[in-house]
Amino acid sequence: MLTNDDGIDAPGMQVMEEIASQIAREVWVIAPEHDQSGQSHAISLHHALRVSERGNRRFGITGTPGDCAAMGLCHIMKDNPPQLVLSGVNRGLNLGMETVFSGTVGGAMTAMMLGVPALALSQAFSKRDGVPWDTARTLGAEVIRKLLAIGWGKRSILNVNFPPLPPDQAGPMTLARQGEGMVAGMHVDTRVDPRGMTYHWLNFKRGEIEQSPESDYSALRAGKIVITPIRYDRTDVDAYEDLAAHLPKYDG
Repeated sequence: MLTNDDGIDAPGMQVMEEIASQIAREVWVIAPEHDQSGQSHAISLHHALRVSERGNRRFGITGTPGDCAAMGLCHIMKDNPPQLVLSGVNRGLNLGMETVFSGTVGGAMTAMMLGVPALALSQAFSKRDGVPWDTARTLGAEVIRKLLAIGWGKRSILNVNFPPLPPDQAGPMTLARQGEGMVAGMHVDTRVDPRGMTYHWLNFKRGEIEQSPESDYSALRAGKIVITPIRYDRTDVDAYEDLAAHLPKYDG
């Protein structure tokens, strides 16, 4: 089963379908009708979801990537669940702190929560009008095959990022930790519409933030295909131990 956060008509979904057709006997697409970037793990609890058939085994959902995963696994494919969920291929990287906001990651995480192994896949780019889709398209199937052969825990997804390089210059597959990322804050762009009403756009501020040598950003900058396991547990181990010096630990 395929989903994404850029929308069912996004070019990355076409790439994802081409990749999936090389490794699966049957491919289902259950993706948002419109761009849902930045929706993270959100699910819709306060408004109805609508499903539109977009072709054979292709469905558009008026909701988030998390909604798509839930609708796919708990409704559309309930009687014939998929063996794997692939979320992407996202237009742009998903590394560091940005994975918290990523709908691509959120769709995969929701699938994992519902008991199906999942991967999030993203294609980094250097120029907004020149996303090197051929890199993910050419290398994606073999990357997925290798990861499936290795296997990973049921409580995590694998976050895969392809570097902004031609296929013959990218790689190899490299394991990396989630790093600090490049988010240095938020920016509010305030404008006035033709009726004189104020509206606002939110944007990330990005900056040069020091990364550890093992970080996903460092690996991507080195041209690697970056693999990072991600899970829901966000307990800060260092802070937990520091607080344990002052507070009793709960052990049941």
